[in-house]
Amino acid sequence: MKRDNVLENLASKSTEHEFYTPKPKGYRPGRTKYVIVFGTVMSGLGKGIFSSSLGKLLQDQGLKVAPVKFDGYLNVDAGTLNPYRHGEVFVLDDGLECDMDLGNYERFLDQDLSEKNYMTGGRIFTSVLGKERKGKYLGRDVQFIPHVTGEIKGFLRNLAVHSKADVVLVEVGGTVGDVENSYFIEAMRELAYEEGQGNVCFVALTYILEPGFLGEQKSKAAQIGIRDLMARGIQPHIVACRSTNPITEKVREKISIYSNVPLDRVVGLHDLKSIYEIPQLVKEDGIDKEVIEILGIKSRVKPKKGMPSVRKWNAFLDKLHSPKGKVVIGITGKYTSLRDSYASVLNAIEHASVNNSVKAEIKWIETTEIEKGKIKVEDALKDVDGIIVPGGFGKRGIEGKIECIRYARENNIPYLGLCLGFQMAVIEYARNVAGLKDANSTEMKKNPKHPVICLLPEQMKIESLGGNMRLGGHDVLIKKGTLAHKLYKKEKARERFRHRYECNPEYVETLEKAGMVFSGTNPRKDIMQILELPQSRHRFFIGSQFHPEFTSRPLRPNPLFFGFIKAAVETSRERKNKE
Repeated sequence: MKRDNVLENLASKSTEHEFYTPKPKGYRPGRTKYVIVFGTVMSGLGKGIFSSSLGKLLQDQGLKVAPVKFDGYLNVDAGTLNPYRHGEVFVLDDGLECDMDLGNYERFLDQDLSEKNYMTGGRIFTSVLGKERKGKYLGRDVQFIPHVTGEIKGFLRNLAVHSKADVVLVEVGGTVGDVENSYFIEAMRELAYEEGQGNVCFVALTYILEPGFLGEQKSKAAQIGIRDLMARGIQPHIVACRSTNPITEKVREKISIYSNVPLDRVVGLHDLKSIYEIPQLVKEDGIDKEVIEILGIKSRVKPKKGMPSVRKWNAFLDKLHSPKGKVVIGITGKYTSLRDSYASVLNAIEHASVNNSVKAEIKWIETTEIEKGKIKVEDALKDVDGIIVPGGFGKRGIEGKIECIRYARENNIPYLGLCLGFQMAVIEYARNVAGLKDANSTEMKKNPKHPVICLLPEQMKIESLGGNMRLGGHDVLIKKGTLAHKLYKKEKARERFRHRYECNPEYVETLEKAGMVFSGTNPRKDIMQILELPQSRHRFFIGSQFHPEFTSRPLRPNPLFFGFIKAAVETSRERKNKE
């Protein structure tokens, strides 16, 4: 029986059958192939970066790739997750709040993703229970198998049809041993069973321990993790071994023997200085060619199609490896102990630095220490060439941030404020220049005398926290003759937002009379979206109500970050000349 006919039968919802496999209209088995990436031993191995790198290499071969990330937690999206627990919340153009790995996919693949590329346990169960209430299961008792697993497979097949991708690249968050991943792993086993041989490739990303007191690499934890995966019915085709140092041949041989994976498909992924070097390492290991062979899509490969991208990427790496200088960038925040909280900001800095032919050294500034008087602001910022105040929520460390902004403004140090950094710049300027001494945000202080930052009108009656902010991509009108216009080189830009509060329209005129310029606004509403100080008064002082870091790419750095780093280079040069 033909494969598509088999799937038709599997899609039956009759009580006479145990199968439940929704098949979207237009789906052809074998047209789209699947690569499933699992993690073992521990989380945080860099599955997203590895998957992104593999996806880029497949793109370079002329193949169309669609990534998808699965997170097992029961949250519907990542919007309410604490950065301390889960890292940065990334925002897609369609407004979905998601895992930071989707940022890696957008940056490596240079494509905008949507809600079709992100799946959580919460989204799956919401869909299943919604269908149950509507009687979609024809009286069946709703179970993990086949209904939850069927929902997952349907999600992936819908993405395949929508994207028309040659390869759907699936990253399974967490590790194989997580209880919350068990039903998803089962769904992937079923997917391989239903799609047939040569249509699904399983990759296990594992970790090779290297305890300092032993002085050698140990593979036992990796062996146990892979065996756990195999016990769930998943035989990996490829094993990628993360490690601090290049893995030894002895370790590769052990992994090969215990996993039934040929030695040439057991590869190493050791630490590198930049994540943007990973694709080259993956290519040297030949993983992209192995995947193409396993999936039988060599006839679809068109390397000439990907050559322009390859050349541009190599040029980026050349600049990355040969910087002509260094700048010190101060990042002020309250999540500085967890670097993943600012993943997109760090990436955007790297994009802009490489394209300015310099290396950026990050100096983390804990603003709560400044606020408590334990550190003087001038001591914290005396050696920086530029200051960034990133996004965030809550009042802890706010006064310390405002002090940093004042110092940057008064000492002509390049300043870039992102979302909350925009709002704090308004407060600082209102207090210290416009004469509104008690200026504040209604988020930080109830009923301040001068609420220069207040709730957006549409946020006034909202009580829940999840998915209700001003989210996603929106157009920004840019005023001619401003620094923002000089940087963007156009009168309209599309950027991504994630906020509830805004610059109070009632204070805009007062701030403008005091010298602040609002160079970016909403096309339809009286919402200020970019502020700046004239370059005649300050080298570079810009704040954006949006998050420009979300749209920055290695080969296309965001204009605000590029201009900021360029100004930091000038500041560094002047500092050295004075010395």
